[in-house]
Amino acid sequence: MDNKDIAAKFDDINIHVDFLIESCQSLQNENTELLAKIKELEEQLDQKIKKEDVYIDRESTVNEQIDRLLSKLDGFSETTSGDEKL
Repeated sequence: MDNKDIAAKFDDINIHVDFLIESCQSLQNENTELLAKIKELEEQLDQKIKKEDVYIDRESTVNEQIDRLLSKLDGFSETTSGDEKL
């Protein structure tokens, strides 16, 4: 191998190294963007979970109130049914 061949090989290696560096930088940028997107999605998920918890609490409260009202109605209907028998 003469000096021209060696220089050509180094040039070829430099081109490949530059390509690899650009690829790594591109992947690092993409990774940073994806990490930011993950954080954003996690925050959105947390907000939705909190809203769902509030909804479940409200639904539970409404169900409890409905049950109490139905119990009152049952008690009232038993009372009025008993009065009619007298």
